[in-house]
Amino acid sequence: MTTQSTKPRQASVRAEQEPAGSEPYGPIVLKLAPALELTDEQLLEICSLNDDIRIERNSQGELELMPPVNITGDKQNLRIATRLEIWAIGDGKGEAFGPTAGFILPNGSMRSPDASWILNSRLADLTDENKVDFGPICPDFVIELRSKSDRLRVAQDKMEEYIANGARLGWLIDPVDLRHRVYVYRPGTEVEVMEAPESVSGDPELPGFLLDLNRIWQPGL
Repeated sequence: MTTQSTKPRQASVRAEQEPAGSEPYGPIVLKLAPALELTDEQLLEICSLNDDIRIERNSQGELELMPPVNITGDKQNLRIATRLEIWAIGDGKGEAFGPTAGFILPNGSMRSPDASWILNSRLADLTDENKVDFGPICPDFVIELRSKSDRLRVAQDKMEEYIANGARLGWLIDPVDLRHRVYVYRPGTEVEVMEAPESVSGDPELPGFLLDLNRIWQPGL
């Protein structure tokens, strides 16, 4: 039975080792420079033409290609995004987004977090054109759910990238690790590592948002 971690551990996670087991293969990285430099519009067209592949762009302009998640991972993603959407509707101060939304971060990367949230006051600065392309904005809050194909360090690097580009809160949820860890990221602080929490709170950045993790650790499929 999962129990709430009463004293989340504060730690730098850069030196974390992969949990025992087979090595995840991570994304396929396609190097383009100096032969080709994609515009944001060309990247959007490539993603549209290959919608069965999850595509992101890193800050070096390389494309990162990832396979679709399995049905267990998809169900976990859906539960997380649904809970965030329900909270966002009740809170009314921002909008929630799911795993297919793409955001152009200030460092030039294009990322699609598994779930995210942005204040309405910041969304108001986007043009109508921005809203039908990849949004040139870093979400205020991001959630990444680690899948079996994700290397832990790659996922951690991505979380640090969100924070460095303006996110105020980020959660890396890791059901692959048998310790069932959640890594909580905030600007200017050490990463908080929680082991097997029953829930995680978005306070104070997302007041009142509480994500029940029991059905993430045990998705029931």
